[in-house]
Amino acid sequence: MTIRFDDRVAVVTGAGQGLGRCHALLLARRGAKVVVNDVGVAVDGAGNDAAPAEAVVEEIRAGGGEAVASFESVAERDAATAIVQRAVEAFGKVDILINNAGILRDASFHEMTFADFEEVLRVHLLGSFYVTRAAFPIMRDNGYGRIVMTSSAAGLYGNQGQANYAAAKLGLVGMMNALAVEGRQSNVLVNTISPVADTRMGAGVFPDYFKELVRPELVTAAVAYLCSEQCTSSGDVITAAAGYFARAEIVESAGVAFPPGSEVTPEMIAERYGEITDLAEARPQRSAMHAFKKIFTKVRRASAAPAVR
Repeated sequence: MTIRFDDRVAVVTGAGQGLGRCHALLLARRGAKVVVNDVGVAVDGAGNDAAPAEAVVEEIRAGGGEAVASFESVAERDAATAIVQRAVEAFGKVDILINNAGILRDASFHEMTFADFEEVLRVHLLGSFYVTRAAFPIMRDNGYGRIVMTSSAAGLYGNQGQANYAAAKLGLVGMMNALAVEGRQSNVLVNTISPVADTRMGAGVFPDYFKELVRPELVTAAVAYLCSEQCTSSGDVITAAAGYFARAEIVESAGVAFPPGSEVTPEMIAERYGEITDLAEARPQRSAMHAFKKIFTKVRRASAAPAVR
C-alpha cells in the first residue's frame, strides 16, 4: 500500500517552520496541492514575516509540487476564513486541514497575565475553530474531509508553567470529539496528534544527543496517515515522539452507582472513593451519549440491588 494525495487539496497552518513545514512538504511530495499558511511570528506571537511561508512554497515548487502561500492569522475570524478561501480560489476545494499554528507564552500560573492566557487560547483553540469552521462545510458538502488537530502532552497530562497552553490543547481534544461525531456521516474524519519534536517551540527542552531522535519528520508520518483516504478512524488522539506512536484516550472507571432514591452523603463517597476511582476496568466513552447510556445502565442495575449502608 502506498499512501498518496493526488488530486487532494490541503491547508496546513503554521507551515513555515517546524512540524507544519514537514507536514506541508510530505503532503506535497505525495501529490497534494498545499496552502502553506504562516504569519511568520516569533514563538511568543510577536512580529510578522512572509519569508517562512514563501520559502516552503518555493521548496515545494522546486520539487515539482503545487503550493500557494497564505499569510493570514488563524486568530482572527475573517483572516482564518480567508485561509480556506485561498485554497478554494487556487485549487477549487479543500480536502485536508491540519491545524498546527501555535505560540507559547509560558509562566507560572500566579504570574500569568490575562493577555498571555487569552492570546494562547486565541491562536491554538479559537484559531483552530475559525479555520475548521470555514473548511468543515466545504468538506461536508463534498462528502470527504480529513482534519487533524494538534494537541500536546501538556494538555493531556499537565505541565508546569503552561496553564494557558494546556487549556487550549485539551480544548482541541474536546472539539475533535464533537466534530468526530458530527462529521462521520459525511466522511469528514477528525483526529488529533500529540507530538514531541525538536522545533522552535521546544527549544532548550531536548539535550543535543536526543534531538536527532525527535525529528519532526517522524511525527509527520502519523499526521500524513491521519490525512489519508486509508485512514478510517475518527476521534483518535495519537501521541508521536521519536518513532513511538500510541493512542491516548479519556476513559471512565467502572464506577459505583448508589440505588436511585437513596440518600448519598459525603461519607458514603469517602467510603467508596477507592472503587469510584479504580481504573482496573476503565473503558473509553466514544461519545456523550455513550457515556449517558452507561450511567443509565448502572443506575437501573443499582435500583434492583440492595441498598449500600
